[in-house]
Amino acid sequence: MAELVSQAGEDAPGPRPGLVDNAIYVDGRRTASPGNLDETFELMRERRGMAWIGLYRPTSTEIEAVAQEFGMHRLAVEDAIAAHQRPKLEHYGDLIFTVLRPARYLDATEKVEFGELHVFVGADFVVTIRHAESPDLARVRARLEESRDLLCLGPEAVLYAILDQVVDEYVPVVTGLQNDIDEIEDQLFSGEPGVTRRIYELTREVIAFQRATKPLADMVAALKGGIEKDAVDVELQRLLRDVADHVIRIVERVDAFRVLLQNALMVHTTLVGQQQNDEMRSLTQTSLDQSEQVKRISSWAAILFAPTLIGTIYGMNFQDMPELTWRYGYPLALAAMLAMGVVLYLVFKRKRWL
Repeated sequence: MAELVSQAGEDAPGPRPGLVDNAIYVDGRRTASPGNLDETFELMRERRGMAWIGLYRPTSTEIEAVAQEFGMHRLAVEDAIAAHQRPKLEHYGDLIFTVLRPARYLDATEKVEFGELHVFVGADFVVTIRHAESPDLARVRARLEESRDLLCLGPEAVLYAILDQVVDEYVPVVTGLQNDIDEIEDQLFSGEPGVTRRIYELTREVIAFQRATKPLADMVAALKGGIEKDAVDVELQRLLRDVADHVIRIVERVDAFRVLLQNALMVHTTLVGQQQNDEMRSLTQTSLDQSEQVKRISSWAAILFAPTLIGTIYGMNFQDMPELTWRYGYPLALAAMLAMGVVLYLVFKRKRWL
C-alpha cells in the first residue's frame, strides 16, 4: 500500500497533496496520530476506535488504497477520483458518500471561488478528500476535539460538523454578493459603463452558488431522516435541524439575489432603451431644426435670385436690346425685380418657409 506522509495540518497554508491530517479517536479523545495509512488501519482495529483521515488533492492511487482498506463502493470511489461532482448525498449500505461545494468570497477580485469536498462516512471511519483551500477542516477537528461529548457520537457527528462549517463559510459569500448587488443598483442610475457585463458575471456567480447551496436542504433532510431512523442521539438531530434552518435561509437569500439581478438587467435594458430614444429624439429635433434653416436660406436665396436674373439679362453686351433705349425700361426693370421678390416672399411665407 502506498505510504502517505502526514503534513502540518488541514489548515496549513499551501499544503502538499496527500495525507494532511490523520487521527484515531477513542471515546471522543484523540489517542494517536499515525504517520501513514498502514499504521492507521492497524491502530483503528486494535483500539476499536474511529479513524478520521484527511486527504488533500490525493492521487487516484491514494484514493484507491483507502477505498480498498475500508471496502468503499466502486461507484463512490469513481466519483471521488473523477471529481467535479454536483453536491449530493448517497448511501451505499453502511457507507455515506457526500459531495459538498464549499465557497469563499475573494475581496481582492470580488469573485466567488468554489471548491469541492468529498466525505466518506462509515461505521468507524471518516475520510475527507479536499480539492481546494476551503473549507477549514482543521477548525472542524479542533472544535470537535474540544467537544468530546459530540465527538463520542461517532462519524455522523463529524459529518454534521463538516456540514456546519461549509454552511458557516457560505455566510461571508452571501455578504459579499449582497455588497456587489448594492453597488450594481447604484451604478444603474449613475450611467457608469460596463454595468451590463458586471450584472452578467455576477449572475453567473449567483447561479453557481445556487447549484452549490440548493441541494444541501434535501441532503441535510435525508441525513437527518437516516439518523432518526437509526435512533442516534437526539442532540445530533437538533444540531442537524439547526444546519437545515441555516441552509434554507441562505438558499432563500441566493434565490432573491438572482431575482434582483434579473430585475436589474431589465431596468438597465429599459434605461438604455430610454437613453437611445432620447438620443434619437434629439437627433430628430436637430434634423428638423436644420431643415427649417435650410428652408429659410433657400427661400431668401430664391427671392434674391429673381432680381439678379433680370439684372443679369440686361447686363449682357448686345447691341439690339430695345429696352436699353426705352424711357421706361429702367423703372420697369426695377418694378419687375421688386414684384418678383414680393411674390416669392408671399409664396414662401404662406408655405411657412419664412
